[in-house]
Amino acid sequence: MSLTPRERVLAALHHREADRVPFTDNPWETTVRRWRREGLPPDVTPEEQFEFEFVGHWPDNSLMFEPEVLEETDDFVIARDKNGVTMKNWKSETSTPGLLGFDLTTPERWEELRPRLTFTPERLPAAEDRVRHARARDAGKFVHLAVVVGYDLLSSTVGPETLLMAMAMNPDWVHDMFRTYIDLTIACAEEMLAAGYEFDGAWVFDDLGYCNGPFFSPAMYRELLFPEHRRLCDFLHGRGWKVILHSCGNVKMHIPALIEAGFDCLQPLEVKAGMDVIELKRDFGDRLALMGGIDVRAMAAEDPAVIEEEIRSKVTFAKRGGGYIFHSDHSIPDNVSFQRYTRIRELVMEHGRF
Repeated sequence: MSLTPRERVLAALHHREADRVPFTDNPWETTVRRWRREGLPPDVTPEEQFEFEFVGHWPDNSLMFEPEVLEETDDFVIARDKNGVTMKNWKSETSTPGLLGFDLTTPERWEELRPRLTFTPERLPAAEDRVRHARARDAGKFVHLAVVVGYDLLSSTVGPETLLMAMAMNPDWVHDMFRTYIDLTIACAEEMLAAGYEFDGAWVFDDLGYCNGPFFSPAMYRELLFPEHRRLCDFLHGRGWKVILHSCGNVKMHIPALIEAGFDCLQPLEVKAGMDVIELKRDFGDRLALMGGIDVRAMAAEDPAVIEEEIRSKVTFAKRGGGYIFHSDHSIPDNVSFQRYTRIRELVMEHGRF
């Protein structure tokens, strides 16, 4: 008997075998452009074409400055965003933005800006998002709250260098910022529920590592960020929701504390950073659901046998006993063709069945 996406995802998050593993992913904008040239119909989204099973809704937890384009050429755009961060983005390719400047860099400026981080109705998603929400609920999708918090949010607001130095030299300031943003996130979630949103879970984004390991030590995590992660997870669990954590990089050193904080699932399990879904399943699979771990380099390999073996070996192992959701090990780059990704879905449907 086939399940709805909601039932299938919830089974995985509760470590139960269902009909098959859930399937979702995140293509780059430039990847979508390529796919349209290669056969993706112009009126069909990747989510519809490949039947992704998650739909997320984002409140606005920014400082709510008015965005401003400062310079634009045929190749790039330099703009100031809602957090007062000036960044450069290329038009023809997807890449990490170039961070050029930050409005918030000192405790004094934080005291001036902190009053902006209270809930106002403008933080709710736009009206058209409610239509998308209703359609997702009717289609049986796994509908979730989506938020960026913690280190990830602050490193892109005050700058990674300022934040890391402050974590060592001025931890009280950093903890105050972590706490204030979690307060706002909880307020936004409560107001979205009051406005009629119905969630099956939460997907929390907080990058904590890079290719060689965490950005900071487990001890520093426990001192500064763990209390706020746990407070957020306690709130979300109090609504009956499972909580997925997105963290790029190698965060193996943090996993015991992340489980203790209350995260139920870890994503995306970045292979090139040393995150091995088979190893993680063996070590933590009884306590932590896993999502991702499929190497995008294998997806783009010239020989299709490479991705066939990647999916066969990893999905068949990780799905045992439930607790696994298919996803790339980050997002789908534009060197993956439409035809190849179509084949990837076929492989997951084949090897992901119970």
